[in-house]
This record gives sequence, structure tokens and C-alpha cells, in this order.
Amino acid sequence: MSDLKDTFDSEKAEDLAAEAVEQATDAAEDAAAEAERAAEEAAEVGAEDVADTATAVVAATDAGDEKPTAQQTVKLPVFIGVAVAALVIGLVVGAFAFGAKSVSLGGKTVLTSDQIDTVVATYSYNGKSYQITARDVLTQSGTLESVANDDGTYDVPAATDIVTYARTAAVVTAAENMGITASDDEVSSYAEEKFGSSDFSTIASTYSVDEDVAKEMIMDSCVMSKLRDEKVDVDLPDQPVAPTEPAEDATDTPTAEYASYIIGLAGDEWDSANNTWARTDGDYYAALSTYDITNDSATYAAAQAAYYVAYSDYSTAYSESTTAWSEYCNSILSNVSLSLGGLNV
Repeated sequence: MSDLKDTFDSEKAEDLAAEAVEQATDAAEDAAAEAERAAEEAAEVGAEDVADTATAVVAATDAGDEKPTAQQTVKLPVFIGVAVAALVIGLVVGAFAFGAKSVSLGGKTVLTSDQIDTVVATYSYNGKSYQITARDVLTQSGTLESVANDDGTYDVPAATDIVTYARTAAVVTAAENMGITASDDEVSSYAEEKFGSSDFSTIASTYSVDEDVAKEMIMDSCVMSKLRDEKVDVDLPDQPVAPTEPAEDATDTPTAEYASYIIGLAGDEWDSANNTWARTDGDYYAALSTYDITNDSATYAAAQAAYYVAYSDYSTAYSESTTAWSEYCNSILSNVSLSLGGLNV
């Protein structure tokens, strides 16, 4: 589905990647190399998510999304697909089993207002068929009024848009068949978490879609989030937050704040009781062994190096989670038969 659809986090990945590269200046050579690798991985994930928004199933994670503001011009389905760290990559048209029969539209390329509920595609899953109307697809990218032509007609949806809609619908259908649904309270809580508001009228207005469509998209995203949590067994660590940048004249000044930051990330690699490294075979020791670090003293550069290690670990886990979710969605879609009409491509 188009813009509102997948609230999940390539946007965040890109922001973090850019931030990591920006802060690489004072890091040790090894740490900088690690940061560059992590940033490149995150940028790659982000770029794929953005590129796949037109063909991806909505999904969501708890990756700490940025909340949208009224000033944002990006459409809501794109935000849902990008900002929630959309863990749906690699879904291709070939994942569907296309039916031999097509839905006939009589060669139409435009529809009148009384034809907006024309069936433009059907998909079958688990022995049951489901219809997709022109309204279903067109209202994913804007209000019904905004997607109308000047003469009040509507373009028949493009095949790519129908396939995008069908992917999400099929995965949500599969989830519901498994008994995975979202209550009104769950949807409201999900909207609060992802958008900072459960006022669907405001959300819809912000992203220029109809209120009922906005709520349906957010509900679908919530259902997919629950499905992913149940089916994808990959632990995603907390998204690391970069250390606070010091004042310009205190760049090399060791502080207890940076020491605490590093020790918090290093975990069992640091021995606070003995004020030294607990072991020398870990990733944090490899990146930080050249820095002077104690329980209450470390520099900003050392904290940056620790951040790069944490970010690399997060990026790796994110990639694994993305791959697992993509494979699971494709396992559903491989059992879905989709029939399209003679539509615009």
C-alpha cells in the first residue's frame, strides 16, 4: 500500500547512519572503520526500505521511531513503511502465484464516481477469495477527492499499486486466520506509540488521507507488528543513542558521564569491581583498548568508539530481523493467488 502503510524505520536507519559518519572524526582508526561499515549497512537497509515502499508489506518494530509532525509532507503510508523500520524487504511480484483468470474491466482506463467500487483484482488464500476495489487502492495515496481527475473521474489503479495493496492485505488476512487481531485499544496505543496521538482524524489530516483509511492502515500495521513478534525469533537490541557532544573546548576532557556511557554499553566486557576490562576477546575491548578508561573517567572519543560498536551490533540484528520477516512474508505470499484485470502498468 502506498504512503500511510508501513510505519517501521529505514528513515531512522538513514538518520543514524548519517549521524555515525558525522561523528567519526575523533574516533580511533579501528573504531572509525567499524563505524563506516555500520553506517553503510544501515544506509543500505534504509535505501532498500525506501525503494521497496511501493512494493512492500506494512510492518512495524519497536525501534524508537521519530514521531511525525504536521509539517511533514511525506504521505502516511510511506511513513508507516519507512519510519517504523519497515522490516519487509525483498518482497517481489514473483512471490505471488498469479491466477490464470483475470478480472475484466472491459478495457476501461478511467472510472466514474459510481464505478469507484469496481473490483479490480481478487486474491485467494487458504481456500477463500477476497476482492480488491478501485476505492481500496486509490485511497491509499490520498483522499477520494484528491485522487480524482479534474472531470471527476478516477484513473484505474496501476497494477503495481494493486499488487502492493494485495501484499499487505494477504499478510493481514493470514494473521487474522491465525487469530491475530488488534482491538481498538491496541490500535489506539499503537498509534500513540508511533505517531504520538490516537486522534485518527488529526493523523489522517496530517497525511492527507481519509480518517477511516488512516485507522485501517494503522490497524493493519499493528496486526503485522503482532504477527512479526510472534513469528520472527530475532532479538533486536535497543537502538543505541550517540554520546552527548562536549563543549568545543572540552573535547579531550575525560568525564564520569562518558565512562558511565561506555560501561553501560560494554556490559559484561567491563569489570567495575576491578576497574578494568573483564576480558580481552570482546568487540568493545578491540575498539577501546587504546583509550584510557576507568569507572569514572573516559573521553568523548572513547564514547564515540563504543557507540560505533553498539551501532554495528544493532545494524547486524536489524538486518537479520529484516531478512527473517521478509522470508516469513514471502512464505505467506507464495500461497496467495492474485488475479488482476487489464490495468494500467
